[in-house]
Amino acid sequence: MIQTLKQFFSTLLMPPSADVGEVEHVLQLASAVLLVEMMRADNDCQPEERQAAVNALASGFALADDEVARLLELADATAREASDLHRFTSTLARGFSLEQRVGMIEQLWQVAFADGRLSHHETQLMLKLGDLLYIPRGDFVAAKQRARAAAGLPSA
Repeated sequence: MIQTLKQFFSTLLMPPSADVGEVEHVLQLASAVLLVEMMRADNDCQPEERQAAVNALASGFALADDEVARLLELADATAREASDLHRFTSTLARGFSLEQRVGMIEQLWQVAFADGRLSHHETQLMLKLGDLLYIPRGDFVAAKQRARAAAGLPSA
């Protein structure tokens, strides 16, 4: 089943005839791939980071625990085979409103801060994703500050 889903999502292209359910699944996978990449950005994936990603997917898409687990499994496999992040960010840039993209950035910051520290690699990935998702700098910084506060970390 995973292979079938993987083939379906492999291109992440939304054909004009795609129904709402297909579009939603593509957006879920693109979001999950970015969250997985953030978990792995510092080469030290902590349980807190995974839980932050699970929370982001469960609340952002109203998914059950088993659906989140399957989505993260598929996202991990997809991310390992991806040569870059552009197809995922462009899917989100087309499919999400600015408000939703800012929410995605905040969720990514939450994953980055979940282990109590922010690595240089996480910072660089966040800057790249902010640009690829066309997030205005003020919104980007505000999302970072909200995520930092939610993690209980002092402001920088």
